[in-house]
Amino acid sequence: MRKIDLCLSSEGTEVILATSSDEKHPPENMIDGNPETFWTTTGMFPQEFIICFHKHVRIERLVIQSYFVRTLRIEKTTSKEPVDFEPWIERDLVHTEGQLQNEEIMTRDGHATYLRFMIISAFDHFASVHSVSAEGLAVSNLS
Repeated sequence: MRKIDLCLSSEGTEVILATSSDEKHPPENMIDGNPETFWTTTGMFPQEFIICFHKHVRIERLVIQSYFVRTLRIEKTTSKEPVDFEPWIERDLVHTEGQLQNEEIMTRDGHATYLRFMIISAFDHFASVHSVSAEGLAVSNLS
């Protein structure tokens, strides 16, 4: 089995919830594979979004490209519905003036059906997420 980017919309992945939305920068932009598009928050923190894989996956590496994100928490669940999330990863990101933050995370116990990303705090009033990439394997379909 080959490893793929499980977070691409072309793989069937969806953003099923986002706490803010700007019509010019919708949440779907994070998983469209286009480096020129992004999702932006609309002030106030925390902000969050939930990614649905529509299958059981095993994630080995996450890469999040963002701007102005200070603290990021990621939770996961293997439930058929987006419930019973458990804490998985929390990171304080480094502020990178004038360039994207590129946070690469090698993961353990990366089994999930949904991921919830929470931007706990930011370096400014707004933050953006340009891409979320999850390298790994599709383990099984939801049944």
